[in-house]
Amino acid sequence: MSNKIVGLTLLFISFIGGWAWMDYRQALQAPAVKDNPVVIEIVKGDSMGRIAEKLAEQHLRVSSLWFKVITLQKQAAAKLKTGEYEFATGLTLPEIIDQIAEGKTRQHSITFPEGWSLDDILAEMNNNPHIEHTLKDASPETLRAQLGISESKAEGLFFPDTYFFEKNMSDVSLLKRAYDKMQLVLQEEWPQRAANLPINSPYEALILASIIEKETGAEDERPLIAGVMVRRLQSGMPLQTDPTVIYGMGDNYHGNIAEPDLKAQTPYNTYLIKGLPPTPIAMPGREAIHAALHPDAGNSLYFVAKGNGTHVFSSTLQDHNHAVELFQKQKK
Repeated sequence: MSNKIVGLTLLFISFIGGWAWMDYRQALQAPAVKDNPVVIEIVKGDSMGRIAEKLAEQHLRVSSLWFKVITLQKQAAAKLKTGEYEFATGLTLPEIIDQIAEGKTRQHSITFPEGWSLDDILAEMNNNPHIEHTLKDASPETLRAQLGISESKAEGLFFPDTYFFEKNMSDVSLLKRAYDKMQLVLQEEWPQRAANLPINSPYEALILASIIEKETGAEDERPLIAGVMVRRLQSGMPLQTDPTVIYGMGDNYHGNIAEPDLKAQTPYNTYLIKGLPPTPIAMPGREAIHAALHPDAGNSLYFVAKGNGTHVFSSTLQDHNHAVELFQKQKK
């Protein structure tokens, strides 16, 4: 081989080596995600090459070669985890590999507001495409069994909050988190309760709190509502609260309570029964639970809605009737 050919060969090798080195340095330092965040899903069985292909399919500046090289350099080949990943704009290839190796998957969220029923929760989960649905046709008994619930109904046992989760988390797992959080809140609040309350367990506190939650959305009124309920329980008066009647009506409720509804024999008709209904009627938040355990120390026994989200409180039936008449006139 002539010296000229040898020289050209070495020059070519040097050029290729220099190009490869520059390309490698760019793979290390240049942003792989340029314009918008991208989402990929890594499933069981995906090789390093397949993961690189999925990144390239989302128009990321990623080559299979450098993905493999950098992954091996980081000793991360065995650490790459399955899941759905979202990569932010500006991330480099090494940062993407780190995120996959650390299992920092994309987080979805679902919100259960205060005052929702179990049916509301189940409907919300069923409408969420990122959740694995296993409870669509489950009976109430099956639901309680899967969650280890000993109470006769699961109503009210889930804490209202926003929950973050990975794609394909099961509805049972989400409910278990909400159930465990409610148990934790009750464990925190129950020992701090006021003295001489007419409730004997955290579950009874939950029942009372659910009524308070449905009666008012005004934060400063919750202790006042609680005070009325507690004094009625202590004196043997029926609670006479509409939300429990509505709950007992079930699908028969269409927006109004009529006189026959107040006379209907259901376990939740607190116009007829004395004491608490048998179960919660909704999910109470921490504030309602706290109010149930720390009621206002006033003397009111009645309240009527004013139509603006707040109530008028009265200590005598005469004053209450006057407030009802005043509200009805305003409503008309």
